[in-house]
Amino acid sequence: ADFDAKKKRKVAEIYQALNSDPIDVAVLRRMAISEGGLLTDEIRCKVWPKLLSVNTDDLPPLPGKELREDSKDYQQVLLDVRRSLRRFPPGMPDDQREVLQEELIDIILHVLKRNPQLHYYQGYHDIVVTFLLVVGDRLATALVEKLSTHHLRDFMDPTMDNTKHILNYLMPIIDQVNPEVHDFMQSAEVGTIFALSWLITWFGHVLSDFRHVVRLYDFFLACHPLMPIYFAAVIVLHREQEVLDCECDMASVHHLLSQIPQDLPYESLISKAGDLFVQFPPSELAKEAAQAAQAERTAASTFKDFELASVQQRPDTVLRQRFRERLRGEERTKSILTKPRTNRFVKLAVMGLTVALGAAALAVVKSALEWAPKFELQIFP
Repeated sequence: ADFDAKKKRKVAEIYQALNSDPIDVAVLRRMAISEGGLLTDEIRCKVWPKLLSVNTDDLPPLPGKELREDSKDYQQVLLDVRRSLRRFPPGMPDDQREVLQEELIDIILHVLKRNPQLHYYQGYHDIVVTFLLVVGDRLATALVEKLSTHHLRDFMDPTMDNTKHILNYLMPIIDQVNPEVHDFMQSAEVGTIFALSWLITWFGHVLSDFRHVVRLYDFFLACHPLMPIYFAAVIVLHREQEVLDCECDMASVHHLLSQIPQDLPYESLISKAGDLFVQFPPSELAKEAAQAAQAERTAASTFKDFELASVQQRPDTVLRQRFRERLRGEERTKSILTKPRTNRFVKLAVMGLTVALGAAALAVVKSALEWAPKFELQIFP
């Protein structure tokens, strides 16, 4: 009964935000992040476009079949879509699934045709099919196009340099929280490639339960583009004991980590990923990630939330006020600390505050122009 009451309150709050003038995107973000996410596909159809700043009154016409004739990607897309049977609901009639697969091909080719700077990658269809199943082909086309030019932009370069660079944030995040796991993984020389399919498909390829996939999409759409790598880090950290009990060699650790458990405590991990983003924002980790990658500047590093955050929607300023006094105490402590790693434990003590706030109260986890990593360190040309 309590669960139903909470759910009803949340639905009412979402519709109130949708019906306000202007639409209260900050509240919609908070709803997408907080426990349970957006609850139903009917609500996602209304909220996902707002999170991506897509005007549903001005959708592009449906793509036509003529795109297939002159697309250099058609054959590869066709192969990937044919292999995507497991991404459709079990028990779906074959003829219905085949129609959706045709629509999936058309959406992908349409986005690539309209954006020649984007390059198809294997795994992209796993993201597109999630949107298709939730919102239908026409709206999915518009949402995927916006997503591809923003959140997914770095994966769609002609080379994988920027994707590798984003993967290079994984180990610094783990190091901040659990140096023992970090050092063990470094000794095993496992690298980060085990998380590649997680990152580039927003976990759509590796999770078998569609409900978990769309719950994560709610979270990622409401957050900074680097949030999936924070979520990847909390999965590894959640499996700390399994990792440390593993043989310390590349093959064993890679095998363990690449087999993602299906029974993860998703709400708890989402909350932890949000907390870690606040404690160790990308700008703080950029230097280590850049040293590892020697990479070019990524699109994620200049993320501006596509004009969606209005001046008054700055949750980062609220969070900073909440942190200020605690952080002053941390600064005083710093002067007596000598070991370079000790500071991370002071920071983790401060995490008590964010854990109490939870990911819901990240309020829009950086709708935020200020918190987007601007790499003030000038580590990129």
